[in-house]
Amino acid sequence: MENQHHVISEQDDLSDYQVVVYVRNALQSAFSDDTSEYSGLISVLHHNERLSDDEIALLLTCLKALSGAARSIDSVQHGDLLNTILNMSLWNYGPDVMDALIELITSLAVSSGKFIDACLGMLVSNFSPPYRFLEALKMPYGIAKKEHVLVRVHSSLDWIAGLVPLAPSRLCPIIKTRMPKVYQQSLRVPALLMFVENVLTLESSAIGELVGRTTLISAVVDLLLEFDVDIDWKDILEENPSKGIFELELEDEQIPDDEDDGGEFKESWGQKRLWKNQVSEKLEKLDSLMVLTFQHLKSCKDSGRLVEVFECFLHSFQSTILDAYKSKFAQFVIFYACSLDPESCGTRFTELLADIYVNRNFPFLTRFDHHIWFGKVKRAEDEIDGVFGEKEVNVKTKNHLEEDVEGKARRMSAVAYLASFLARARFVQTASVMNSLKRLIKWCADYCGSHGGDFDPLVHRVFYSGCQAILYVLCFRMKSIMETPHLNSQLSRLPLRLILKSHLEPLKVCLPSIVEEFMHQAEAVNLLDESGTPIFSDMLESELSITFGGAERLDSFFPFDPCLLRKCDSYIRPNFVYWSMVRKTYEDEDEGSSDEDVEVIYPDVNGDEVDLDEFNDSLNKMSITPRDSFFKKNMEMPSRLRPSVSPESR
Repeated sequence: MENQHHVISEQDDLSDYQVVVYVRNALQSAFSDDTSEYSGLISVLHHNERLSDDEIALLLTCLKALSGAARSIDSVQHGDLLNTILNMSLWNYGPDVMDALIELITSLAVSSGKFIDACLGMLVSNFSPPYRFLEALKMPYGIAKKEHVLVRVHSSLDWIAGLVPLAPSRLCPIIKTRMPKVYQQSLRVPALLMFVENVLTLESSAIGELVGRTTLISAVVDLLLEFDVDIDWKDILEENPSKGIFELELEDEQIPDDEDDGGEFKESWGQKRLWKNQVSEKLEKLDSLMVLTFQHLKSCKDSGRLVEVFECFLHSFQSTILDAYKSKFAQFVIFYACSLDPESCGTRFTELLADIYVNRNFPFLTRFDHHIWFGKVKRAEDEIDGVFGEKEVNVKTKNHLEEDVEGKARRMSAVAYLASFLARARFVQTASVMNSLKRLIKWCADYCGSHGGDFDPLVHRVFYSGCQAILYVLCFRMKSIMETPHLNSQLSRLPLRLILKSHLEPLKVCLPSIVEEFMHQAEAVNLLDESGTPIFSDMLESELSITFGGAERLDSFFPFDPCLLRKCDSYIRPNFVYWSMVRKTYEDEDEGSSDEDVEVIYPDVNGDEVDLDEFNDSLNKMSITPRDSFFKKNMEMPSRLRPSVSPESR
């Protein structure tokens, strides 16, 4: 083989025509007893290191000759040749050889449907460079090489999709199969980001619609979620079950005055607690992927495509994130998208969540991957077995109950997302908050009127989750609502008191800490026209709340708690409501502060440099609840960031 290769390369007077003839003869020799020419051709293609000018010229001519003879290549007899071609990397060659190789791949794809998947797979494999080339990406040479490779890859994909109608439908499964995996220990951040960047580039390209924008975006969101759920709860939890989310959050936001970070980005205590654990490599990958997705959303906003692309992300949210209770960070992709267009995307998101909650027959998408999702069917079976014990259950009845339990959990998750979003999204107008509250309150009031009997945390769990969502939102938004006359009037006329004092007694079932804070604020503005606050002995949770929350602890699920990812924080923070920014109704004007009356300097998240020192300082200087206030002395808000509410702890 080696001698044959040398014979070819040493014939300096070999014309292009002679090389073409040689290639055709080599293809024919694969069917004969003497395969020396065929083997020699393969050796020419195999050689890719330190090629001389003559070797490059020979390789170039052979590739072009093979392109012309693409229809003569047999998938069986020329199997070794095909494997060699398909394993060639564009990153190993200069522009001329790249062009010839792309021409060959395109010719093969067009020549026979047998080669479509293999050719598309070869192009997708070039989405990221070989391992040895990663460091070069930091240098001008590497950056130029990246541009040369990727422009050819996407041009070829576009060309093949235009010539082979089947190609776009075959491309998505190939991309999903070749997507980086969370368990790949050797996976480097640059390679991971480059692959996902190319998937997003494909989504925004001319063939994105043919390939399937929703499917491409779902593949990216799935990857985010895989990295997300691979980070264990124990890596995030604050090991202090006596503290709730508000107190933990106030502590997390503050950095000691003597803390010297050498001029670097100041982390909150929550970030320090998370990143000090042995998960920094996973966090770095997830954090970088999230930022890449944020940047794609921003480019969609700039090009006028955000609303269209948001629907794709929303589809993925419904089919994956909404049911993934272990998701801790991936949902902030939706949060950021809504912040870019609150009127369209934000409203669409809140209306969808409210629709899912109030309509038990709302059509929803499901995707089952028991390695990722928290096992809706399994959860339903466990809960049914807990009700019926060892008794025989009619299969039809059990299937119906499974669907009912699954639907309830989904609705509870939706209202938890809605409450957390309305409470935390700074860009959501108070009037929009009020519109969502009216829908929730109306549904809960109707439920009270149509369901008799004593309260039962398990039977009425969907109702209690709605009640808690209402109280939670009002803990954040009550003062802004009460300060707006027409909204104040609307809230006062709603049957909130009727719900809270109903025979279902939600104040006994919802998390005591939320109830206590709500009652304290409601009393200050005479919202319920009743004095006195329930006594809960400073409990963060009760057996009743644990019961209605179920095994997933949906009673203490606040999906938009502060994001602890370092890079993501700079994108989320300017649009996020922290507890220290909330004005409570029981505070005097000089005690509380909010985004409306405090001047805050936010970082430029679109610039090359993001320095959050000044922003953190301004946030830390905001007035928080006085030390001698009722809140500080007597109540704490719940948090999913503590062992007592994590799935693994129960």
